[in-house]
Amino acid sequence: MIVERIWTGNAYRNYNYLIACPETGEALAIDPLDHQKCLAAAKDKGWDITQILNTHEHHDHTGGNEAVVAATGAKVIAHHQSGSRIAGVDRGVKAGDIIKVGKTVELECMDTPGHTMCHICLLAHTDQPALFSGDTLFNAGAGNVHNGGNVESLYSTFVDQLAKLPGHTRVYAGHDYIENNLRFTLAREPDNAAAQALLSQVAGHDPATVHVTTLDEEKRINTFMRLASPSVIAILRKEFPDLPEQPDAKTVFVKLRELRNKW
Repeated sequence: MIVERIWTGNAYRNYNYLIACPETGEALAIDPLDHQKCLAAAKDKGWDITQILNTHEHHDHTGGNEAVVAATGAKVIAHHQSGSRIAGVDRGVKAGDIIKVGKTVELECMDTPGHTMCHICLLAHTDQPALFSGDTLFNAGAGNVHNGGNVESLYSTFVDQLAKLPGHTRVYAGHDYIENNLRFTLAREPDNAAAQALLSQVAGHDPATVHVTTLDEEKRINTFMRLASPSVIAILRKEFPDLPEQPDAKTVFVKLRELRNKW
């Protein structure tokens, strides 16, 4: 499996992805908003984009579909319940469905509600697993739930699915927010040495080449995966004085997301 991460350079700080089979040159485009860059990258590599996967229905992830389909004839894949929100879906997928790319690439669909209720993450079971997480899990952060989402569903996705994946899984997110996310972590947990070290590494970074985290790293630097941290809870209580002495993990997650909305 070959992964090409494409930095759009737009105001939303989107990443687009091409996943290619090295034997056949067939490629899957994930959320190809910047259709020009995606098509140019495929041409440069000698790849044929045969499929498009939209992680969810927001326009900054689906807006390039029409142009890519017109140029390549690619089939559009999305959550099986998103057909009314995404035009021209050829295949609706559910949890556990497999997307094959060429002869060598197989990607497992994960049904990951929260950011929206029809959100798909893709998991590659390669030697080093890879998670294409859309707007569910960001490098050092979590998606918002402003436009059709639900924070309790997002919490369940994090603890019941993402946290249980292999620790060496690489996290390919839909946007570059890593620097701001790390600053949020440190505002909640000032003694987090791992977050401070990574912030020093990525501050002022080039998004095209910035560090790709693993889930093990996320559990050290991502405050949404550090719900039992005494430091996180202590500082959270300053913002929410009515918080219990030992709040449950869901409450901590929900309150952190509430704070992040204003960050």
